[in-house]
Amino acid sequence: MQELFIGGQNGVKVFLNAAMGNRHGLISGATGTGKTVTLQVLAEGFSKIGVPVFLADIKGDLSGIALPGQINDKISERLQQAGLEGFQPRGNPAVFWDVFGKTGHPVRTTIAEIGPLLLGNLLELNDTQSGVLYSAFKIADDNGMLLLDLKDLRALLTWMGEHAKALQAEYGTIASASLGAIQRQLLVLEQQGAEHFFGEPALNLEDIMKTDFSGNGVISLLDATELANKSPRLYATFLLWLSAELYENLPEAGDADRPKLVLFFDEAHLMFDQAPKTLIDKIEQIVRLIRSKGVGVYFISQSPLDIPEEILGQLGLKIQHALRAFTPKDQAAVKSVAGTFRANPSLATETAILELKKGEALVSVLDKDGAPIPVERVLIRPPESQIGPLTAEQRREMLNRSPFKGRYEQAVDRESAYEMLKQKAQLASAEDLRDISDRIGGKRSAPARQPRSRESATEALLKSAARSIGSQVGRQIVRGVLGSLLGGRR
Repeated sequence: MQELFIGGQNGVKVFLNAAMGNRHGLISGATGTGKTVTLQVLAEGFSKIGVPVFLADIKGDLSGIALPGQINDKISERLQQAGLEGFQPRGNPAVFWDVFGKTGHPVRTTIAEIGPLLLGNLLELNDTQSGVLYSAFKIADDNGMLLLDLKDLRALLTWMGEHAKALQAEYGTIASASLGAIQRQLLVLEQQGAEHFFGEPALNLEDIMKTDFSGNGVISLLDATELANKSPRLYATFLLWLSAELYENLPEAGDADRPKLVLFFDEAHLMFDQAPKTLIDKIEQIVRLIRSKGVGVYFISQSPLDIPEEILGQLGLKIQHALRAFTPKDQAAVKSVAGTFRANPSLATETAILELKKGEALVSVLDKDGAPIPVERVLIRPPESQIGPLTAEQRREMLNRSPFKGRYEQAVDRESAYEMLKQKAQLASAEDLRDISDRIGGKRSAPARQPRSRESATEALLKSAARSIGSQVGRQIVRGVLGSLLGGRR
């Protein structure tokens, strides 16, 4: 049985059974209480036993996990207090990612893969506007048009506005006000840098599930400092999309001695803030079922109460750093948090939460049968890697040595909805010019002229395009559990 040593104190040691690593977990506590170091300890522990790790670095101070740490007096004292022997500073294999492509390899996905549910939440649309967005995705699917980036979606929305009456019978009312609202929100999203995120080449999930030549799990660090600052909703959307894609694409794993992959999501409350119940239900479904795919999800937030109760109940590992109770509301929160642990007769949990020092935490893990053990108060072990970020030069050096160098840097803009609709508009304009030329030249008298059907010009091109490319790109239009129009892959 493989175990990860989390911490200890006064002869008590707490280990995480690696076989329970896919039962998810939570690291919580007030600002400055040591959550980031605890995250680092768990991440390098999983890497050491061969489990790939993906973590969102929202503060920019986790990149040091790639280099060995240094032993000083403070570290030596902590090692002795925690009861850890055989400590050896070591770095971990790491790959850096960044949506904006500045401090890591670019991370992208397509509009089609995100789907209308997540995109509607990202754009903060109301029910009516969301209905129009769903219609847009359905029209794109029905006509074989790929929605890859923001300009594809904008072009489709514009076309829908021009042909709203013709589309109404099959797709319902398409109000110009709703189209305008969606277009405005897309502009806001673009100002926040979303054009960097939507497009191709899209992130290959296999690239975050690698081990190195020594069998250590590669740690993929997403530099989310700028992303979370510019667009916290886009950051949350990315995390939700990643979870959904892994759930949708990975095969069933069954019981194993360790996970296939673990995810660490910092500032997890952003995933749930203002999210509609439909989306919360989908997230709960993913968290509940993704463990059967061998994936563990670990949330990091200031309070367990930031996590919806239905999801909180799915989290096996709980690490609680200190909380502050300055108001009656804070005191009630502390009492609620204490109630989430299995009681330890020798520990006053509610009191301990307020007394914890930096680097100290209340920890509850699952035993080999999956039952929570009584909570223990321990000192979190020091990480073997460097505490604090790399220098800009060190990061550049690691990027230059990355096995993915050159794979994602150059954006690709292949034929999609924007190009198809542009071509259609050009064909329609050419036909209008021929009509005018014929009438001026007297080749066809006005009374004998049959009115040109715009529906024919529109539908003929789209149906032809759908027939010609549908068999080639159909598989790329389908979406996963959070992206599908019907809630599942079709």
